[in-house]
Amino acid sequence: MPEESESHLRRSRRAKVEDLRARGVDPYPYRFADRIPAVEAVARGTPLAPGETAPGPAVRVAGRLLALRSHGKTSFLDLEDLSGAIQLLLSTETLGDEVYRRWLADLDPGDLVGAEGLPARTRRGEPSLQVRSLTLLAKAIAPPPEKWHGLKDPEERLRRRYVDLLASPETRARFRARSLLLRGLRRFLDEEGFLEVETPVLGQVASGAAAAPFRTRSNYLASELQLRISLELHLKRLLVGGLERVYEVGRIFRNEDLDSTHSPEFTMMELYWAYEDYGAMAGLVERLYASLAARLPEWLPDSAAARTAPETFRPPFRRVDFVEELEARSGISDLLGRSREELRSLARGVGATVPDESPAGTFLDKLFDHYVLPTLDRPTFVFDFPTVTTPLAKRHRSRPGRVERFELYCRGYELGNAYTELNDPEEQETRFREQLAARGEETYAYDADFVEALRYGMPPATGLGIGIDRMMMALAGIPSIKDVILFPLVRGRPGESSVEGPTGPP
Repeated sequence: MPEESESHLRRSRRAKVEDLRARGVDPYPYRFADRIPAVEAVARGTPLAPGETAPGPAVRVAGRLLALRSHGKTSFLDLEDLSGAIQLLLSTETLGDEVYRRWLADLDPGDLVGAEGLPARTRRGEPSLQVRSLTLLAKAIAPPPEKWHGLKDPEERLRRRYVDLLASPETRARFRARSLLLRGLRRFLDEEGFLEVETPVLGQVASGAAAAPFRTRSNYLASELQLRISLELHLKRLLVGGLERVYEVGRIFRNEDLDSTHSPEFTMMELYWAYEDYGAMAGLVERLYASLAARLPEWLPDSAAARTAPETFRPPFRRVDFVEELEARSGISDLLGRSREELRSLARGVGATVPDESPAGTFLDKLFDHYVLPTLDRPTFVFDFPTVTTPLAKRHRSRPGRVERFELYCRGYELGNAYTELNDPEEQETRFREQLAARGEETYAYDADFVEALRYGMPPATGLGIGIDRMMMALAGIPSIKDVILFPLVRGRPGESSVEGPTGPP
């Protein structure tokens, strides 16, 4: 909509607010109690015969006004709440001529309205509510976008998610499903005997993953702090303390890429399970995904991907070996016997741009991403990674040069990462220091207190990390992580320094 025209509409709506107040009407009242969902009001009108109105009692509904159609002494308003839409039937016969015409003058699409009346069915057979009284609950100064067809600019949908939500039932359904997914995940883990906990977001050292942290400062402590890049090391401290099955769902911050599968701020679930290994964890992961996929058609009934999710994520998942699959796909032999310089040259050959001083494991990961990752469209476990890729996993009990680790992939990206956890404190310290030497840094990723915690004894254990945003993407067939995060970071508009920018015309 052109800015001039929109400004005119805003001025008109502000004038209505002033007029309402002058007449003693509060355009933003405090509450509208005892309402029922719109779909329930529709259900009460459905059994009626065309032209019939229920004898009572009256019901109350509230929601956003989508459209208003006037036909002389009768008007029809489309009202929508989270449950769905209902048609409101206004008439001079019920409201009186003056009240009826005043409401037609006061209301605009986008307004939030409460209505009280009797369930009815129009002569054409549409379930409706025969309105006895209306209450304006919030006058919308900004008009809805493009007659409820939504925001066309994808970046604006992200910057102004609130407009995307109010204009798009599909967007509301998707984020409701995400919340239900988290509820289902928690229920599954609770029933498996895991205890939900919370660990710090801020710390002296952000460790547990190979990622750059965001940095901040505590004025009170006069200390530099980092936002966490993983949940792992604090959760494993809890195993040392005797909590045998723990998990956390929390926000993670990595000062890195922003693309269709990466966000600098995202939601992670990590769990740790004492006295078990990565083989047992693979079984739990299959059960978890199968459990959530089975519920998805109920949570997203209009999504074709959701309807096929139970079959897509039916166990058992395919299993491949990291080295064998990479060698077969790339034609490169003896990957484990190659030097860091050879691996760097091979990675450069497929376009990897990571720094030259990166450890050998980084170059192996880049080769895997190039040759293997695009082929993993259906749920697939990749087992037994090279030791150099994973400083926190236990060495493989029978395969030299490997660690007991698997990752789950689907639709060409990773959906879960699990180890048999390293619990030897001296080996953990050695691995940390080797990692630091390879990176040419002195403190990055080294958590001395975690090594000290291991010296008190951590039981044999397995751990798992799953990105909740990617889980939602994979289960529901959503192509971009930005479409499963309510308020993702986006680039500012040209000339703006803020990642969010202004919210719209004044």
